[in-house]
Amino acid sequence: MYTVKELKEQIADMGMCGTETILIHSSMKSIGIVEGGADTVLDVLTAYFKDGLLLFPTHTWSTINEQNPIYHPQKEPSCVGLLSNLFLKRNGVVRSLHPTHSLAGFGKNAADYLAKEEFCNTPCTPGGCYDRLRACNGKILLIGVGHARNTFIHSVEEVLNVPNRLADIPMKLEVVMPDGSNKTVYMRKHYNAQQPHISEDFIKLHQAFLDCQAAREVKFGDAACLLCDAGRIFEVVRHVLAPNPQCLVTEPSIACERWEELRRV
Repeated sequence: MYTVKELKEQIADMGMCGTETILIHSSMKSIGIVEGGADTVLDVLTAYFKDGLLLFPTHTWSTINEQNPIYHPQKEPSCVGLLSNLFLKRNGVVRSLHPTHSLAGFGKNAADYLAKEEFCNTPCTPGGCYDRLRACNGKILLIGVGHARNTFIHSVEEVLNVPNRLADIPMKLEVVMPDGSNKTVYMRKHYNAQQPHISEDFIKLHQAFLDCQAAREVKFGDAACLLCDAGRIFEVVRHVLAPNPQCLVTEPSIACERWEELRRV
C-alpha cells in the first residue's frame, strides 16, 4: 500500500519541483493500492503542484453529440476515467467550456489558461488549451496509459493541418455558459475513414519519443508512466510526419531512420 509520502517521493524522483504546468492522463487501477484511494492520489498531486498548474482531461466526446447536444460543464461527467471525474468536482477546480474536449485545472492562473474554449470548433484547436502546453514548457504525465491516450498529439496534428483527421460536417452543440445562457458551437469531431480510432496509432511514435528525449519512463505507485515534454513532443511529431503527414494511419510502423537526425539534436 502506497502512502502520501511515498507518492510525493516518486514525483520528486521524476525531477519535478511543483511549479510546472502538467497535464495528467491516468488509469487509477494501474497505480495500485493507495492509502485513502483515489482521493489521496488527488491530494498528493494538488499539494505537490500547488505552485504550478495541474490539469486533467475531462472529455465528453462519448456523450455530447447531435443526439445529446447540450454540454453543461457543472453537470456533465467526464468519459476519461475516475481521477478526472473526482478532480473536476473539487473545490477550486475550474473546467473549460469546450463541449467535447474540456480540461479541468487547479492552481496558478487556471481560469485564464482554460478561458475561451467555447470559441473552439475542433477538438484541439490551434491556440487552445492543448496547444498552449508548448508555450508554457508544459509537461504531460501518462499514468498507466500510453500515447494512445496522449491527446496533445491530436493538437500537434491540428497545428500541422494533417489531412483526414476531422469530419467535414460539424455538429451543432450548445454550451451552458456561467450566466445560464446557451452558446451555439459548431464542432467538428475526429474522423478518419481508414481508422475510426485515430489515437491508437499514436503508439507508433513511442520509441521516437524515447530516443529523442521527448518522453522518459517513470513510476507512480505501481504504474508504468511516461513523462513527456510538450514542446519536444511537437518537434518529434512534426519531424516524423514531414515526409508523409498521414503516415501514422497509412504506414504499419515508422522506421527509426525517420527520426535519426532529430535524435542527435
